[in-house]
Amino acid sequence: MTNALSRFLTPVACNCKDFSHPWTESCANASAGILLSAIPTSLRIYTMVYALSLIMRHRIPNLTDLKHTLHGILQSSAFLVSNSYSFIMFNCLLRKIIGHYYCATVAFIPSFISSFASILVERPARRPLLTLYVANLATETLWNMAEVRGYVRSIPQGQTLIFGISISALLYLYRLGLHKTTCKDSLFNILRFFVDKTEEGPIKSITSNTSEASTSASAAQRSRAPLDFRSINVLVQLYSRFLGAVKSKHASCPHRDMCWRYALIGGLKPFVGGVGLQVTLRLVMNFRKIVQFKFNPRKALFNKDTLNLGIFLGCFSFIYKSVSCTLRHSFDRDDPRFAIPAGLLASVAFTKYPDVTVALYVMWKALQIYYDLGIKEGVLPHISNFTLLLYSFCTAILFHAGILEPKTIRPSYFKFLQAISGDRLNRFNLEPFNVYGQNASEQMKEVSRRLNIINKSPLPKCSLASWK
Repeated sequence: MTNALSRFLTPVACNCKDFSHPWTESCANASAGILLSAIPTSLRIYTMVYALSLIMRHRIPNLTDLKHTLHGILQSSAFLVSNSYSFIMFNCLLRKIIGHYYCATVAFIPSFISSFASILVERPARRPLLTLYVANLATETLWNMAEVRGYVRSIPQGQTLIFGISISALLYLYRLGLHKTTCKDSLFNILRFFVDKTEEGPIKSITSNTSEASTSASAAQRSRAPLDFRSINVLVQLYSRFLGAVKSKHASCPHRDMCWRYALIGGLKPFVGGVGLQVTLRLVMNFRKIVQFKFNPRKALFNKDTLNLGIFLGCFSFIYKSVSCTLRHSFDRDDPRFAIPAGLLASVAFTKYPDVTVALYVMWKALQIYYDLGIKEGVLPHISNFTLLLYSFCTAILFHAGILEPKTIRPSYFKFLQAISGDRLNRFNLEPFNVYGQNASEQMKEVSRRLNIINKSPLPKCSLASWK
C-alpha cells in the first residue's frame, strides 16, 4: 500500500504538448481542435437521441415540439462539446500551474473540473439521467480496476445478485404504493409491465361486499391453524396450502382469476413482448444489411439468443406472481413485504439474460429512489448539487481509466471517447506515465488493436497543426 501511494504521488516532468497535443505547440489550438472535431459527433448522437424520444411519444409532432427538439439537440450537443474541449484546456492549465504531472492531474482532476462546468450547460431535466448513465459505467470500471489490483474477486452470477436485491427493494416500494406518492419514477412503469398493475399498492383490505364464494373461502382460510415452523408438520401444511393455491384464489389476492392461470398468463405476455423486442432490435441493428440484401434471418433471428430476453421477462413475472400467491395462501393475508422474497426468487430468471448494464442500472435507480425517500423522510441529509458532483466524479473516473487504464473501461465507451476526441485518445503519449505501474502505453496499444482502431492519418481531425 505504501509503495502504491508513493507511486501515486510521484511527479512526472512531462509537458502538456508532449502528452496530449504533440502536433501543435499551442494549447489554445489543441482545445479549439477538439471543439471543432467534437461538434459533428455530438450533433449526430443527440439528433438520434431526441428523434427517438420524439417517436416514442406516439403522436405526430407539432411545430412547438419540433422547436423544443431542435433546442434540446443544440443545448445537449453544446454540453458534450464543452466537456470534450474543456478537458484539454484544464489539463494544460493545471500542468502550467503545478509544473509537473501527478497521477490525479493526468486525467481525473481536469476531467472533474471540466465535467462540473459542462453539466451546467445541459438541461436540468437531463442531468439525473446522465448521472445515472456515467455512474453505471464508473461502477463497473472501478470494480475492474480493483480486480486488476487484486483487491476484489468476481463471483459467478454476481450481476444476478445485484439485480435481485435491487429489484426486490423497488418492488417493495411498488407494493407499498409509494410509487404513486413520494417515490414517483418512470421505472415503476416498467415494473408494472413485469408484475402487472394488480400487484401495485397500497394493499386494499378485504371488504364485506365481496361475493359469497369469496367470503366463505376467506372464512375457511382464517379458520385454519396458523403455521407452526417449530414442528415438522409445517411441511405438510405448506404442501396442503400450495395445492389450495393452485386450485383456487385466496381472498387477499388482488387478481380475479385463479392463481395458476394468473401466474401463467402473466408470464406469457412478457415472454412474447421480450422476444418481439429482441427481434425488432436485431432488425434495426442489421438495417444496412437488409437494404443491401446481405441479411441472413435464419442466422440472426432464429437462434437461442433471440429467446433469452423473453425467457427472462416471462420467467421473472411467472415466478414473482407464483411466489406472491403462495405466500398469500400460506399466511392468510397480503403483505408488501412478500415482494422481497418473491423478487429475490424471481431474479433467478436473470441468469438467462445476465446483463451487467441492466443490473447496475437497477441498482443505481434503487439507490437514487431510496436516497430521495430518505431526504423526504428526514432520515438522510440533503447535499446541495449532489447530482452535479456525482456526475463529475464518475466522469472523471471514466476519463482517468480511458487514458491510464483503458483495459478496465467498457469497450463501447472507449470508442465513444475516441470519437468525441476526434481520434486523439489513442494518440496521447503515455510513456512518461508508465511510472504509475499500470503500463498505460501498452494498455492503450492493446485496446486499440483489439477494437481495430487504426489511425488513417498522421494527424487527428481538426488538428490545427499549421495554425500559429
